[in-house]
Amino acid sequence: MKIGAAEISSIIKQEISHYRSELDVSDVGKVLEVGDGIARIYGLSKAMASEMLEFSNGSIGQVFNLEENSIGAVVLGDYLGIKEGDEVRTTGRLLSVPVGEAMVGRVVDPLGRPLDGKGAIQTPHRRPLEIIAPGIAERQPVTEPLQTGVKAIDSMIPIGRGQRELIIGDRKTGKTAIAIDTIINQRGGDVICVYVAIGQKESTIAATVEMLRKYHAMDYSIVVVASASDPAPLQYIAPYAGCAMAEYFMYEHGRATLCIYDDLSKQAAAYRQLSLLLRRPPGREAYPGDVFYLHSRLLERSCKLADRRIIVKSGTPENAESGVNGKMYVGNQDQHALDHDLKALGAGHEARKLKKSGGSLTALPVIETLEGEVSAYIPTNVISITDGQIYLEPDLFFAGVRPAINVGISVSRVGGNAQVGAMKKIAGSLRLDLAAYRALEAFAQLGTELDPVTQRQLDRGKRMVELLKQPQYQPMDVIDQILSIHAGSRGFLDDVPLNRVREFEESLLKHYRDEFPEVRAALAKERKLSDELDAKLKEIVGNFKKRFSETK
Repeated sequence: MKIGAAEISSIIKQEISHYRSELDVSDVGKVLEVGDGIARIYGLSKAMASEMLEFSNGSIGQVFNLEENSIGAVVLGDYLGIKEGDEVRTTGRLLSVPVGEAMVGRVVDPLGRPLDGKGAIQTPHRRPLEIIAPGIAERQPVTEPLQTGVKAIDSMIPIGRGQRELIIGDRKTGKTAIAIDTIINQRGGDVICVYVAIGQKESTIAATVEMLRKYHAMDYSIVVVASASDPAPLQYIAPYAGCAMAEYFMYEHGRATLCIYDDLSKQAAAYRQLSLLLRRPPGREAYPGDVFYLHSRLLERSCKLADRRIIVKSGTPENAESGVNGKMYVGNQDQHALDHDLKALGAGHEARKLKKSGGSLTALPVIETLEGEVSAYIPTNVISITDGQIYLEPDLFFAGVRPAINVGISVSRVGGNAQVGAMKKIAGSLRLDLAAYRALEAFAQLGTELDPVTQRQLDRGKRMVELLKQPQYQPMDVIDQILSIHAGSRGFLDDVPLNRVREFEESLLKHYRDEFPEVRAALAKERKLSDELDAKLKEIVGNFKKRFSETK
């Protein structure tokens, strides 16, 4: 069978027309040594800091050390399958994780791979693990509350959307319980929650995930897991991965998000392990010198984004987001330019806030202390980065005061700015009552005779402590909190037997819901406690107390 010249010519022309030149340019190096999640590689002279690497067995790594003759890299995966002499390629990319709506409700590892047995996650979106945090002009002050559902926190240590509030305390004092209650309390709201478990036992993480499922919190949550059995590199990148997943909703959809890092002590220990194996100089407590930067570059990414606005023609449909010339004005930074452009365009134009603007990322980092040593290296570092801390005290925990929050040491640097108006009005006296109670409690133990005023302060303090106790997994609506604390701070509980305070609270809230729903609705709508409403609440509680006192 002969093939004609014309036929050969047509085949060649066809192949040339379909040819696409795709050059695969990458540096290739060799593994010099590997062990404990660390690989030393020769030949990658053009590798960049934090660049992603590909090993011949399919594992990926990240460049950590750039040395004169070799580079040090961490292996994010099975380092036991890597041996001396294996090929390593550069990728020219930074490490990134899958993000998007498909991640919600899933349990994943720090690289975004599913761990819940529900199949692969199909999402076209990815975000780099680390980005530069928004600057001052791109932020706005924290003014919108993020309700935790925990009475002691929402009343005295309020948390706002975009805030960084540290939860600190010894092991087994209820740190994770506060975090989980906060997630459960977002049910029915607009907040996307990301829970990052670092260095915990897998049985503990499984119990946490099961509890979130039980209370339907997985419907709006993502769980990122780097357990105690995972290599140190995965524990190190886990918080950044969780933050990147939350940032997608903040930047792309203007949503409010909540990130819980449980806990950063174990991430710092994993980073110390990697640094020592790479022979970086150790500093205080053998941590490397840049361990402060480890946490600051993570927590600085938490913020409340400034609103973005555009100029549109008046009467344009509300869902239209194409502005005049497509120009965008960010926060107060561009206010002068916005006013100037509006004036130049003349009548018939208006400034409109974009639907996707002003998202927030609230961070609740957790730090575990040893024997209450708050002045240790990592705790002091994170305290200096965050906007306040919730300190959990073992003595209070074992005395049955749960959540075991030490109100004296705990503080929110945002304060009443991120608090419902009605709560702000009644919580001032609550903090004073507790402070007076703590001061008098030690004095009263001496057994001296107490005058009536002092005795009244002690009685009120005891009942307020009892009122602030709250069972786990039972977050309370902020309106119920206001009604409950109002009754205590106005003195209606002072002569109620201590063992009946909880019963009084439950009965009072049921009384409001059943017989005075209009009063509760008015408070929920206004969120402020006017003198008229305050008088009405006092009247309702006074009448209720008479009926309650008659029942045994």
